[in-house]
Amino acid sequence: MIEEVSSGGVVIFGNTILLLKKFNGDWVLPKGRVEKNESIKDAALREVLEESGVKAEVVRYIGMVHYKYKNLKEDEMVYKTVHWYLMKTNSMDCTPQKKKGLLMLYLFI
Repeated sequence: MIEEVSSGGVVIFGNTILLLKKFNGDWVLPKGRVEKNESIKDAALREVLEESGVKAEVVRYIGMVHYKYKNLKEDEMVYKTVHWYLMKTNSMDCTPQKKKGLLMLYLFI
């Protein structure tokens, strides 16, 4: 079994939350893999910026989730841990990262 660790953010601006809509229609929060020698906090901030163009700051650690999925390329099960941070931002200026299949960004009340 492969183990992966990711980190991401629940980003708020006033009374809105940042969500990303993928090309397939799925709604996701920005997150991604933690790189070698990177803290989970730094990874969360980097992934939010890379995927949305939003510069955020961490308010606090929220917690983690665990799940399994099958990696079709490797034909192996992956045990994934995702760490989540509550974040805030001072700007709604967003630019989706289209190369990762992100179509657009939405802020919901």
